[in-house]
Amino acid sequence: MSIALGQYNTLKVNRKVEFGFYLDDGEEGILLPKRFAPANLKIGDEIKVFIYHDSDNRLIATTQEPLGVVGDIVALKCVSTTPAGAFLNWGLMKDLFVAKSQQITGMRKGGNYLVKIYIDEQSNRIAASEKIDRFLSNDEITVAEKEQVQLLAYRKTDIGYSMVINQKHLGLLHDNEVFKDLTIGKTYPGYIKRILPDKKIDVALGKPGFQKVADEAETIIQLLKKHGGFLPFHDKSAPEDIYATFGMSKKTFKMVIGNLFKQKKIALTKQGIELL
Repeated sequence: MSIALGQYNTLKVNRKVEFGFYLDDGEEGILLPKRFAPANLKIGDEIKVFIYHDSDNRLIATTQEPLGVVGDIVALKCVSTTPAGAFLNWGLMKDLFVAKSQQITGMRKGGNYLVKIYIDEQSNRIAASEKIDRFLSNDEITVAEKEQVQLLAYRKTDIGYSMVINQKHLGLLHDNEVFKDLTIGKTYPGYIKRILPDKKIDVALGKPGFQKVADEAETIIQLLKKHGGFLPFHDKSAPEDIYATFGMSKKTFKMVIGNLFKQKKIALTKQGIELL
């Protein structure tokens, strides 16, 4: 039986002991401590658990949910430091270790840091690294133009935001595509705008093409209904005002109201848009 370290596993309860339950791993079993076991758990049941190492380097199971699993890039808070490295709170009893060699500028207690959770090859233990770039590559691109993806805000650049695509690739979200403050470490829905010949990737927030327009059109219709059939917005409205109200760029707003006007669903006036 193969156990996925640093991941969720569904395992069968083998036996009960005073301090918990042993789960079947094909060998001696993995302990699920009593305090993490559901009250009605019994032998023969299957249970979904997260597997990691305890402080004695033994595999242990928990029903606690970590803030990230192996392979994830997440923002975590530093809870303590030592000469060897730092410890981050990832939602489990045992904190996540970041070696000094895997830090960029040195972590401080109380700080939040964007890290990649991985399995250290030498120790075979779950660890974290602030040096995320080495885990990302655009050499073999696994996404296509117009494909919907998950975008993680990685860092601010002079021309926009560097975004992690599906935890695998790096892409650029240009400043003219950003209409709200992005939080570093937070994941946003987006899509692949274009893949350039040099394998650089441009991305955008939201949904691509007609699906995006259809969704935004429904948003405007519902807002019109909510506000008595009239909204004081037009093609001269400020982009930030449009985004604050509709959650879309001015370019998208103009395209959507143009389509709604053609479909005779709205009327355009000097004061704003009216629902027909």
